[in-house]
Amino acid sequence: MTSKTPPSLTAPTSDSAKKPEPAFGWNAYAEKTNGRFAMVGFVALVLLEFFTRENFFAWLGLR
Repeated sequence: MTSKTPPSLTAPTSDSAKKPEPAFGWNAYAEKTNGRFAMVGFVALVLLEFFTRENFFAWLGLR
């Protein structure tokens, strides 16, 4: 009797272990990069407001 392991529990093959490469358009690499930049920008904005004790719009002079 042989037991088969489900594909999700087997070691990744060389094709599925490939790192994502930059490409044009909507793809996983672009979405990850945009998400990381958004997180960095959000943290920078929170730190700016914390240290200046003003909100973003007041800091820009819009309020």
